[in-house]
Amino acid sequence: MIVFSSVSKSFADTQTAIFNLDLEINRGDLLVITGPSGAGKTTLMKLLIKEYLPSQGEITFEDKPLSKFKKSEIPELRRQIGVVFQDYKLIEDMNVWENIALPLYICNQKEAEIESRVTDLLNLIGLADKALQFPRQLSGGEAQRVSIARALATAPKVIFADEPTGNLDPEASIRITKLLKKINELGTTLLFATHDKIVLDELKNEKIVHLEKPVSTQVDEEGEKVRLKQEKLAKEAAEKTKTKKDKAKESKKDKDSK
Repeated sequence: MIVFSSVSKSFADTQTAIFNLDLEINRGDLLVITGPSGAGKTTLMKLLIKEYLPSQGEITFEDKPLSKFKKSEIPELRRQIGVVFQDYKLIEDMNVWENIALPLYICNQKEAEIESRVTDLLNLIGLADKALQFPRQLSGGEAQRVSIARALATAPKVIFADEPTGNLDPEASIRITKLLKKINELGTTLLFATHDKIVLDELKNEKIVHLEKPVSTQVDEEGEKVRLKQEKLAKEAAEKTKTKKDKAKESKKDKDSK
């Protein structure tokens, strides 16, 4: 379903976020992606929705290389890959119902279909009684459940949960994890990026991929700069020494000729 083939991603500041990644994700998988901060978990998500382009390698979604997607096809790709963010990204002046319904309105769904879909999602996340409340009136766990429902609104094939429990207490973290597991059991492929120990314990029997933080190429470049500077200083010192020796020889030669 999703294949990363020798994928690397570097940025203009010479930092490498992902290096030579090979990864295959099958339909219906629950894949836990873990690793330290800066190991590339968020970069992986942005590569998958084509917000970033790989520096090398290829990513395939549903047997089609992302490099073959036209610009006009990217919105449809992103409708098939729902993203759950650590900081929820809910719209503050929209209530819970409106936040969940927004992707459906963008897709020009009929009012009756929106009504039915949002009702089902509110029941799934257990917040039907808070449909008219605004994000500021919700707890962190409730806001994240609304974020999950919004990600599910367009019935995506994949959910990428990017550190979804990072701002939550342990009890809320477990609840969010169980909700995402339930969504996976209903047939949605789930990529769960986290380094939350509570979540990792809850998902310890699932397929886990460990990302390592690549060594920054900037370190190598700085080292090279230092080496070149040292060589330059050594060369300048040698030139000065040579000049002094030449002057001394010339002075001696003048004295001898006299």
